[in-house]
Amino acid sequence: MPQLRVLVASALLCAAAASTAQVTIPNGRLLASNCFQCHGTNGKGPGFDRLSDKSANELYRELKEYQAGEEGEGLMAKHAWGYTDVQLRALSQYLARQR
Repeated sequence: MPQLRVLVASALLCAAAASTAQVTIPNGRLLASNCFQCHGTNGKGPGFDRLSDKSANELYRELKEYQAGEEGEGLMAKHAWGYTDVQLRALSQYLARQR
């Protein structure tokens, strides 16, 4: 019987640990991981534009310009075409917080 108590206690402890071990990913973070390939971790360079120095509105406007073809049809335009307005807004807001 003591073994059963230990087993039950262990199961309850594991269940409690699993329920508190949830990871919250900031909105836009997963979308921004694609940007980091060229713009560096958290959008801070090197090489390409520093995204972390821009406001969310500025980033969103630039991405919408890429989407509309106003900035040519390069790599950034192709990336921007793949996102919805809601995703572009989340992405812009996340990158703007990376100061």
